[in-house]
Amino acid sequence: MTREPSVIVIGAGMSGICMAVKLKQAGITDFTVLEKGGDVGGTWRDNTYPGLRCDVPSAFYQYTFDRNPNWSHFFSDGAEIHEYFRRTADRFGIRDHIELNTEVTDARFTDGRWHVRTGDGRTRQADFLVGATGVLHHPVVPDIPGLDTFEGTTFHTARWDHSASLAGKRVAVIGTGSTGVQIVTALAGEVPELVLFQRTPQWVLPVPNWRNDPLTRALRRRFPALTRLEYRAIEQIFSVLVAGMVRDGWQRKLLSRLCELNLRTVRDKRLREALTPDYQAMCKRLVMSPNFYRAVRRPGVRLVTDAIDHVEPRGVVTADGTLHEVDVLALATGFDSHAYLRPIEMVGPTGRTLAEAWADGPKAYRTVALPEFPNFFLLMGPHSPVGNFSLVPIAEVQADYALTWIEAWRRGEYTAAAPSREATERYNAELRAAMPDTVWASGCQSWYLGKDGLPEVWPFSPHRHAKMLRDRHTGEFDSEFEGVKA
Repeated sequence: MTREPSVIVIGAGMSGICMAVKLKQAGITDFTVLEKGGDVGGTWRDNTYPGLRCDVPSAFYQYTFDRNPNWSHFFSDGAEIHEYFRRTADRFGIRDHIELNTEVTDARFTDGRWHVRTGDGRTRQADFLVGATGVLHHPVVPDIPGLDTFEGTTFHTARWDHSASLAGKRVAVIGTGSTGVQIVTALAGEVPELVLFQRTPQWVLPVPNWRNDPLTRALRRRFPALTRLEYRAIEQIFSVLVAGMVRDGWQRKLLSRLCELNLRTVRDKRLREALTPDYQAMCKRLVMSPNFYRAVRRPGVRLVTDAIDHVEPRGVVTADGTLHEVDVLALATGFDSHAYLRPIEMVGPTGRTLAEAWADGPKAYRTVALPEFPNFFLLMGPHSPVGNFSLVPIAEVQADYALTWIEAWRRGEYTAAAPSREATERYNAELRAAMPDTVWASGCQSWYLGKDGLPEVWPFSPHRHAKMLRDRHTGEFDSEFEGVKA
């Protein structure tokens, strides 16, 4: 007997759209995507700061089921990527399944189903729940004394205030990750004074970003096989490079050499020393920019390495007592990468909450499921391969895995299933054992690290992750839960 499942997906970003399309392609029509924002697109909707670009090639940052032959550049800007995801939602007819401005507050598995409550007080029920909330979506505002006393304009870069004109303004950027680097590169020479407050220097790889000419785009449209070939070629290159960079392979040595040569283009010895990291390349997420070092040398751009002591109404005061007067403070201070589903309150059939399950830090079964939370799947969950690799194929692999379980439920093979604690602990023990040998554990502070000081990312190759999820591993799942009829 065939049963028709109902599914609720939390989040309409890249991974949520992916899950929705996969469900529809499988003939499942009873699904709803609950999105807290006013549009689809997730991080590409929220981030609109100057200079925003993806650091993964456009040809590889797209769905295999919706290849775009018309990318304007090798690395596309944020607006173009956002529009791509919006078009995908339209092209595959999933807009009618998406409820915008609908934030999930809690989800409970009772009587064999998920009961999902939203901020408007409504409760929806479904047989399956999929968390597609993403990794970097809770902005971190630094705890700097006096920040609220600043008389100019202040905003986090993920909430860029476009109503605030930068013309003639003195702008300060706090943070030197990819976001800070992109903003400085875009604004250098565009504002009279640009101050970059650097706590930790970054290794920067000078990857060029060429424009895809009309002929190239026309050939891709005429011969779709070219886009498939390009995707697979970049996938293979990234897989080989990333795998060797994580371990101590020739790839890491080559990367380090390229970053060092790029740094040598800064002729000013004092500035070069200030920009030189004291850790290995790739220990933090690698920054890619062909123009950053030129930008920091431009007139009107200042690099400040003294620690920030406090903020006062006129600007930022550093530990040496210097007041840096500015008109705009842009906080490029990143995200809470360990939040995942939180602050959603989740409760499984045994009464165990997500807060209790993750009291010692987020952990999952094979990146996609949680013990004692049946019929629940995660996309971009803990320890997913979210380093310098495209997240789109990762989301597809994880969505396909969730779909195999949903399809098995349709066939009546089980009613409720969740990975066992024992299997989850064995899996996480294997990950922990591999972490000390990775570049992320080589001696730096980064958003990859969890409470235990070990990285919360995938320590092997992306191909190994995909191979792992081709098998449902049914023997590692529990299928008996209180209140659930088999």
